[in-house]
Amino acid sequence: MLSSFVFTVHTPGQGVSFAPYTGILSAEGFTQSLLLSLGLAAATIALALLLAVPALIAVRLGAPRLRPLVEIVCMLPLVVPPIALVTGVTTVLRWGPDHLSRTPLYQTFLAVQNESFPVVLVLAYTVLALPFVYRSLDAGLRAVDVPTLVEAARNCGASRPYVILRVILPNLRSSLAGASFLTLALVLGEYTIASLLGFRPFAVWIVSVSGAQARMSVAVSLLSLLITWALLLLLSRAGTRAASATPAPPAPSASSGSPTSPAPGKE
Repeated sequence: MLSSFVFTVHTPGQGVSFAPYTGILSAEGFTQSLLLSLGLAAATIALALLLAVPALIAVRLGAPRLRPLVEIVCMLPLVVPPIALVTGVTTVLRWGPDHLSRTPLYQTFLAVQNESFPVVLVLAYTVLALPFVYRSLDAGLRAVDVPTLVEAARNCGASRPYVILRVILPNLRSSLAGASFLTLALVLGEYTIASLLGFRPFAVWIVSVSGAQARMSVAVSLLSLLITWALLLLLSRAGTRAASATPAPPAPSASSGSPTSPAPGKE
């Protein structure tokens, strides 16, 4: 990172200049690509959590024997290379219009490839983010006694949606935030799938400007990395402070009798 920073600010024979950093906001395509990536990241986070949270809670409460199967399915994207995934996606996108041109699904294949907001990237990024989302949520569920919380809430008359929204999810705040930030970092840095599908989010824009403005592309990459690390650090510190702020249970009384009973030998 230090070498990258020196490369961006120092030009041999010209001295030090911060022009690569001051010209980032006015660079052509920067704002559009960044907003596109942030929109894709928000949609990916929402879809990944919508799929993973109910599934993991259901497995935890009703079918703990299915946990190994769910873990294997969620970890598969770590085994399949992104280039193989994008090859399969490209094959499906080419096959669909040819065989479904006379069905309503034809418009669906066109809509998911809209350049203003490619939904196909959201679906692909959700698959890639599943391992990180699963690990974060699984660690959070392991740290909480979910069956006891659910049973206590149900005994108090709470409905199942209320239990999930007001009892379980508040205890998973750190895990949900961790999964969200990991997904955000993945979407902002993903290049292979977006480039091969012909879209231009933030990572593809950085590579596209590297030929004409190499120092600016490295400066943008450095800033995005620092921002992502800062968010993860803030999340880690917030989780540590929340854990340390939890009050400890009171120590049991040394006397087994009433608090007002006199000490032995004294009356």
